[in-house]
Amino acid sequence: MKKIAFFVLTLLAGSFAFAQSPVSWSFTSKKINDKSYEVHLIATLESGWHLYSQNQPADAIAIPTSFNFSKNPLLDFNGKVKEVGKLEKYKDEKLGIAANQYSQKVDFVQLIKIKGSAKTNITGKLEYQTCDDKKCLPPKTINFSVALK
Repeated sequence: MKKIAFFVLTLLAGSFAFAQSPVSWSFTSKKINDKSYEVHLIATLESGWHLYSQNQPADAIAIPTSFNFSKNPLLDFNGKVKEVGKLEKYKDEKLGIAANQYSQKVDFVQLIKIKGSAKTNITGKLEYQTCDDKKCLPPKTINFSVALK
């Protein structure tokens, strides 16, 4: 009986460890002027892991990080999401593949302009994939909501 209980606990602990993500996300906004904001979607990665850039070379096999913002009639998006961090250009000559990636931390920044004076949120989903030197985790999608105050 003890062996069965130990096996079940080990299996559950392994499942829990696999469910953990090596990246944590934080979402904030910064008021630039009366009607303009910077929205920061910040990824912090555990040591040894990397996250892929939105922009990948033609020979990349990586799944790029992507953002899908919900429609909001009170918001105008000013340009595309910018990446602030140390971009690493990975190239495997043997396999002939490449990837643009980040380690440790990357800040994705979207400029927003509010129409009118109402308080609102920016919401949406982001999709990303993380890998280390031995494996890649399946792509993950998470929802976010950031208050514009």
